[in-house]
Amino acid sequence: MAGNTFGQAFRVTTFGESHGAALGCIIDGVPAGLTIDEEFLQKEMDRRKPGTTGNAAVTARKEDDKAEILSGVFEGKSTGTPVAIIIRNTNQISKDYSNIMDKFRPGHADFTFFQKYGIRDYRGGGRSSGRETCARVAAGAIAKLFLKEKGITIRAYTKKALGIESNPDNYIEENIEANFFRCPDMDAAKKMEKAVEELAAKGDSAGGIIECVVKGLPAGLGETVFDKADALLAHGILSIGAVKGIEFGAGFEAADLYGSQNNDPMTAGGKFLSNNAGGILGGMTNGNDLVFRAAVKPVPSIYQKQQTVNTNLEPVEIEIKGRHDVCLCPRIVPVVEAMTAITIADLFIRNEGARL
Repeated sequence: MAGNTFGQAFRVTTFGESHGAALGCIIDGVPAGLTIDEEFLQKEMDRRKPGTTGNAAVTARKEDDKAEILSGVFEGKSTGTPVAIIIRNTNQISKDYSNIMDKFRPGHADFTFFQKYGIRDYRGGGRSSGRETCARVAAGAIAKLFLKEKGITIRAYTKKALGIESNPDNYIEENIEANFFRCPDMDAAKKMEKAVEELAAKGDSAGGIIECVVKGLPAGLGETVFDKADALLAHGILSIGAVKGIEFGAGFEAADLYGSQNNDPMTAGGKFLSNNAGGILGGMTNGNDLVFRAAVKPVPSIYQKQQTVNTNLEPVEIEIKGRHDVCLCPRIVPVVEAMTAITIADLFIRNEGARL
């Protein structure tokens, strides 16, 4: 299987399956001498991990998601060699999937994976499972530590979920980690929590929109042709299984604007008076805040009977059991941040050789 590595100068490879012994990542290109804050690493893992008590949106599967650093760190500093991190599975219940071993779950990668390889790990989706993202969050934490040294911060949050949209006028950053949905608008968060409880009772699921803002970026990160900053970010964010769309700045609304409305006027010091470009011009960061939004699909594992086919491609009904999220937005926020951090760290290191 190809496609398990992302990045060029800051390269991340993930491995492992949902119901295997462990998952993990190998990060090549971490500069030597970086302080590796293991407490921060674990806090990032805790933001994504399953089993959040009292949240109807989140799966009941409980995993400690303890990140164990195996190599590349000595006395709290990176050594310049590959950093390897492992996260062991401890609470998988594979028997929950025995009733679907010969059936393809609608909305999942089961059918396409089987058609490609002729074999699949039906226990939670194997390599295609959202659990793979715990390894990305571990790598993203290391990238965030690097970017922090450069004065770059990344903040993602739930902008919309279950059809309920947050009000930008009610944005309070401290609210993001103070509610289950990681929504900056507390009034909207309460409505989301009520709606997800009602949806869970129906055995259904929902999606939403995650917005991400990167501050402190210098101008000039990204290349002008195939490796544009927005192209690589789109690659990274769309590689998250549940993400089905991405837009930067004004995004799709720009299609309805005139050039006189969409262009961002500039003023003294290379500053911008608006940010319809989302912080990227010609594939390179322009020094403005980088802003994008990602569309998250509804969780495909729902507790309702559905029509599908078996491995012989014969029509059958399927009823999914096990423990599943109802809305991925709360747990996908740290994953979006992680892939953003990995991409920006890669671009930053690559950019260091751009000029004398």
